[in-house]
Amino acid sequence: MKTVKHFHSINFILWLSFLIFAAFIIMFTWVFQTTLLRVFVGLQTADDLDTFGKLAYDKLRAELPVRENAGDIERCIEMLQSDDRSATIYLYTADGRLLYPESGTEVYALQKVSAETEGNEEFLAVKETYLEALEKGGDLRRGMSVRRGSGLAYIAYFGSAESMDSADGTDGAYLYIEYSTALAQTVMGTMRIQLVLISVVVIFLALIVSVLLSMKLTKPITRITRAAKRMAAGDFSVNFKGEYSYAEMDALAETLDYAKEEIGKSDQLQKEVLANVTHDLKTPLTMIKAYASMIQEISGNDPEKRAKHTQVIIDESDRLTSLVNDILNLSKIRSGMDNLKLTTFNLSEFVHTVLERFDYLTETQGYTLTREIEDELYTEADTEKIEQVVYNLVGNAVNYTGEDKKITVGLKRTEKGLRFSVTDTGKGIPADQIDSIWDKYYRSAETHKRPIKGTGLGLSIVKTILLKHGFDFGAESEVGKGSTFYVYFPEK
Repeated sequence: MKTVKHFHSINFILWLSFLIFAAFIIMFTWVFQTTLLRVFVGLQTADDLDTFGKLAYDKLRAELPVRENAGDIERCIEMLQSDDRSATIYLYTADGRLLYPESGTEVYALQKVSAETEGNEEFLAVKETYLEALEKGGDLRRGMSVRRGSGLAYIAYFGSAESMDSADGTDGAYLYIEYSTALAQTVMGTMRIQLVLISVVVIFLALIVSVLLSMKLTKPITRITRAAKRMAAGDFSVNFKGEYSYAEMDALAETLDYAKEEIGKSDQLQKEVLANVTHDLKTPLTMIKAYASMIQEISGNDPEKRAKHTQVIIDESDRLTSLVNDILNLSKIRSGMDNLKLTTFNLSEFVHTVLERFDYLTETQGYTLTREIEDELYTEADTEKIEQVVYNLVGNAVNYTGEDKKITVGLKRTEKGLRFSVTDTGKGIPADQIDSIWDKYYRSAETHKRPIKGTGLGLSIVKTILLKHGFDFGAESEVGKGSTFYVYFPEK
């Protein structure tokens, strides 16, 4: 069963990515606000209360035991409370009766003490916590802060240690400060409201930015996609390059333009090969048929004419066979069906052996084949295929050399390897066609008779074989002065 793949668009991926990123930022901010910030505010509030409590203790300590200064004590407390509006100061006896700010029985400089103890349960609970801390040996002579419910309290004792828990409250008093955290809670609440508004704005902006960015990203991709579809349909006039605002798309466009040019060359090559091969196949077949008919109708009884006509049939059949073999060899090499059989051999002797096949040209047609070959140069390659390379390059030089019929074959040791070269004295190749001769179904338009019959696939076969070996090769030419084809073999 075929698996169906589901792909999401860049628009959706960018939208989702920005939304997730925005959600992560908002979540992180919420965690910071609700946990870390609350802890920081709580610690800061406790520190502020501790500082304020110690200040109040120090200022009241000198005033509280003096009976005549009740008004001064009240003014001191009012002044302390005016310094911090979050603090409310109380004075209690040990049993929880209020000394300040309530009125009642006369005691100390404050003159009155309340007889009521109801409603002072929070003070009594904080006092118990204070006494337990003192029993554990803490240095709490100036008091301590205690958390109470949703708020904080501060407690300290004025008097001797023996009277800390006396019931009459005449020998000492407890300083009790209630510290409200309402302001901090208000600030936290305001921050929550602001955070909600910020979250909405961030999500909205994330959506807007993702939409704009995705449009900017997908616009050139859409343009390139349309151009690629046109190219796939066979239109190689498309142009992928454009004014892109980021380097990756520009690099992609350049790569696709290069691919378009190479595919266009391949397409043109296929068309040329098909046209030329079709022509070359038709020509010998037509000749074979025509001369066979001539033998049948005209020269059947004339031995001389019959021999001449049958020779044409044989030559054209050989040409047809050669063309078919070249096409098959080229296809096998390019498809990888024909694997290399590497061996180490004497390249110097190998080249001499191949050149002996051209000796008949020097003996019968006046060609001069100069050999500039160093001895005992060894390489590693597929001998059967390298024989095709050497033969095709020399045969190509024979066909296209000048009127002097001179060809020079060289083999020497260089820094890059063993340089094999074949030089002719022909008309040369224009600079703009140097690269094309390896890829095209190349045949010269010269009208003179060539001694080596070719199919036009020789250089293409040479290129394919050398590429499969991984050898460096090329051609050098100057119009009017001839050409040199070279190959660098690795030395062994």
